[in-house]
Amino acid sequence: MNVRLILRLALCLGLGKVQSYNCTGINAVGPKCASSETTFSRDVFYIGGRWIDNEYTNGNITADHLYVEKLTPAGGATQDKPLVFFHGGAVSGVQWLNTPDNRKGFASYFLDKGYMVYLLDHTGAGRSGQEDSTDYLLWNSTTVEGLVAGFTAPELNPTYPQAVLHTQWPGTGQKGDPYFTAFSKWVIPFTKNWAYGELSMRASGCALLELLGPSYLISHSSGAQYPIVISNDCPQYVAGNINLEHSTQPFWTYGTTLNSGSDFRLWGLANTPLSYDPPVANYTQLSKTWVGNDTLETRRCYLQTEPARRLPNIAGVPYLCLTGEASVHMTYDHCVIEFLKQAGGNPEWIKLGERGIKGNGHFMMLESNNLEIAGVVEEWIRKQEDLAALK
Repeated sequence: MNVRLILRLALCLGLGKVQSYNCTGINAVGPKCASSETTFSRDVFYIGGRWIDNEYTNGNITADHLYVEKLTPAGGATQDKPLVFFHGGAVSGVQWLNTPDNRKGFASYFLDKGYMVYLLDHTGAGRSGQEDSTDYLLWNSTTVEGLVAGFTAPELNPTYPQAVLHTQWPGTGQKGDPYFTAFSKWVIPFTKNWAYGELSMRASGCALLELLGPSYLISHSSGAQYPIVISNDCPQYVAGNINLEHSTQPFWTYGTTLNSGSDFRLWGLANTPLSYDPPVANYTQLSKTWVGNDTLETRRCYLQTEPARRLPNIAGVPYLCLTGEASVHMTYDHCVIEFLKQAGGNPEWIKLGERGIKGNGHFMMLESNNLEIAGVVEEWIRKQEDLAALK
């Protein structure tokens, strides 16, 4: 047989074996690309909400409803308490699924461990979008450049000393990198009416937990405001409040320069009323004072003026914060911890760098060592379960 013909036949027969597929970043959507995610069953629900009048349609529309994904391990749940995940600002519940570079995410990690997992899209965000456009005014909160500077490559133009330690983001974290491109497409608008969003989430959140029973709440960034108000309103359903870098700094939101920022969370840890003891009828009755010197490495804190009022419901819920070594949150997460101690709580703060987990920024659940961090979270949950068994 002709040698050239033999080679041609060999190439044709072997084409399926030698052909490769580009499964990098968003290319992994292709049908030939394997998934790194765990096998699970999914059910979808909308929880809470109410009917309101709509002047344009002369009828009712639904408002304040909460999108919930129920993920069940393929072999069924083996852990007693569910995990409920709250996403950060400008993203949705997808941040707990596969990472932008298509590795296994937090949801799959905990499904592998036998937990029932619930992923939320907060009211006004993602698939909890609201027809009530009057109360749910949308905010385009984060630019592509802001993602680079704040989250994926803060080390390139550091505005705080710890930023130079950042090493864990997959890829370059800059425009043109396929993993950054994938991440940048996750950004969505969300409501800038913080108070209204809190009110709807505290109602729908407690309605969800009433159906689930005691659960561990796991939040990221500004999503941490919701476990706080839920712990205030229905603490009997919160087995633990776990925060990956809480954005509930008391009374204030920080700027990037010294002595900069603005008043925020006028009720201390929230924008809406909390159950203080002694009680207050209005946030203006709360007395606050600056504590500490303001440096770029360690920011000063607004705390209650002593004697401080207590927050018995919130303080009674086991509380954990994890902070990445290279994140801007290393500069001010201590403020929430000190405020909770003042309010009668016993919060735990794990600085990942001190655990030997180095180089993490704000979106630690997406970074290269994300499953190592998930292991720290599960270790804490196991400890809480062991303590509860002794009671």
